[in-house]
Amino acid sequence: MKHFNTAGPVNQPDAYKIDPLTRWNTEEILGLIHEKKYFILHAPRQTGKTSCLLALRDYLNKEGQYFSVYVNFEVGQAWRHNIKKATDDLVQEILSRTRGVIKDEFPFHEAIAYYKTLASENSLNEMLEYLSNLIKKPIVMFIDEIDALIGDTLLSVLRQLRSGYDKRPVNFPSSIILCGVRDIKDYRIHTSNQEIISGGSAFNVKTESLRLGNFSKEEVIELYNQHTTETGQVFTEECFELVMEYTDGQPWLVNALAREVTHKMVENRDRSIIITTEKMERAKERLILERQTHLDQLADKLDEPRVRNIILPMVLSENTQFDKDDTEYCIDLGLIKRTSEGLKIANAIYSEIIPRELTDLGQTNFLHNFQPKWIAPDGSICVKTLLTMFKDFWNENSGMMVCNIQGYKEAVPQLFLQAFLQRVVNGGGYINREYGLGRKRTDLHIKWMYGQITNYNLQITNPPPAPHIYGGGKGGEYNIQNIIIELKIIKKGIKYASLLKEALPQTANYAQINGCDEAHLIIFDRDKSQKWKANQKNEIIKHDSIKIEIWKLGRGTW
Repeated sequence: MKHFNTAGPVNQPDAYKIDPLTRWNTEEILGLIHEKKYFILHAPRQTGKTSCLLALRDYLNKEGQYFSVYVNFEVGQAWRHNIKKATDDLVQEILSRTRGVIKDEFPFHEAIAYYKTLASENSLNEMLEYLSNLIKKPIVMFIDEIDALIGDTLLSVLRQLRSGYDKRPVNFPSSIILCGVRDIKDYRIHTSNQEIISGGSAFNVKTESLRLGNFSKEEVIELYNQHTTETGQVFTEECFELVMEYTDGQPWLVNALAREVTHKMVENRDRSIIITTEKMERAKERLILERQTHLDQLADKLDEPRVRNIILPMVLSENTQFDKDDTEYCIDLGLIKRTSEGLKIANAIYSEIIPRELTDLGQTNFLHNFQPKWIAPDGSICVKTLLTMFKDFWNENSGMMVCNIQGYKEAVPQLFLQAFLQRVVNGGGYINREYGLGRKRTDLHIKWMYGQITNYNLQITNPPPAPHIYGGGKGGEYNIQNIIIELKIIKKGIKYASLLKEALPQTANYAQINGCDEAHLIIFDRDKSQKWKANQKNEIIKHDSIKIEIWKLGRGTW
């Protein structure tokens, strides 16, 4: 039985896959190889780089003009400044992989014995020359995880590859592809002498830098339809659009969502069950809450200053001048993307992961403070009760919140409101977030599913199930409650009246676009100039036929 692959290359026959050689411009890459070029392939983690390299290796070896070998240089990562130890591991990797292609015809032990006679720090260069003389065809070498190497070790490898460039193709590999997360020009190599050297200067013989992209919508459909052909289980057409919205075609996320909804959600293993958007929404929530390795690695990056310099203004929706290197670094990591509207978080799932991760402690604290008094007898959300509870919590605990979000203190209001709402809607709803540079606001759209449920006396620590999953409402049907919450912050020098003049049409417009039942505008006063009281009554203002309730949070120490 085939499966959706979420770990390692997809070269195994039992994995659904898009032909790796169609993921890039194979003709262009073959042209560079024929021209004996050294070049770069880079893309975020788990986008299919290794699968593409292995497929190209097999294609070239079958075609017969070249000898192609794939090697993974991550084995040398531990030896930061110990060039000799790192070189030992890298040479062992090269020889083992070469034997894996040539099999018994390769004199592996003789090659090891020859390497042991070498004593210089240039011995990687000499071993590549030895292999080029031993193997009669031009060598095409794919070096994966090149940017896993660190410090003097990385610098030594790049310089040795560069120094052999003029000896190709007879006495050195004819073509080399360096593969990693980042483009080589973005490497900042810190030597043992505390020098900072760029990868571009250490390896100035590269011709091109190619980037492997995400799946297109057509490729997502092709991948999912392989499951339909194999099992007979059908995805509705709307699922494909939703998957692209959630993932932007990021290959790991595309596969992980499909695996979650068709395999890990046990009730859907019955292949007669049609996969709908509702099931896909639930799979997305489960995937985020499971915090699988891919998503954990993403969250770990948020503590890096280069990442924080980009993500913080995006959460705040503020215009700013970004450092070019920081921007390219975050794009290479797959955290953000360029669009016609400017920089944005790469996809909807990452947009949810970021505030959840930054406020993880706050979400846990919410569990011990609130019961679901915000659930009405019919199962719908009483937003007024919900936001009143948040307002009380904010007034009493905003100082604690600041201490728990190091590096992102300016975004405390946005992050903690999202954390609060996320925790309370996990039982039967979803939050769509809209934040981007220059918007000067954060838009939240809550979609809550409910039916005729009257027994809702559960603690938030054991959230009630989403009604549509268990047949709530008449005949298993459910209702959808759409709620818009707009966030604004009054900074020093900004008057409430002018902010309101800007915010009302924005909120009304967003509510109309999403067909929302109710809209709320939450305003945080950063410099406390308004002197709002905790028990102050909310205003309700009608704008373009949309009733908007205004929530003023005037206290807080962030």
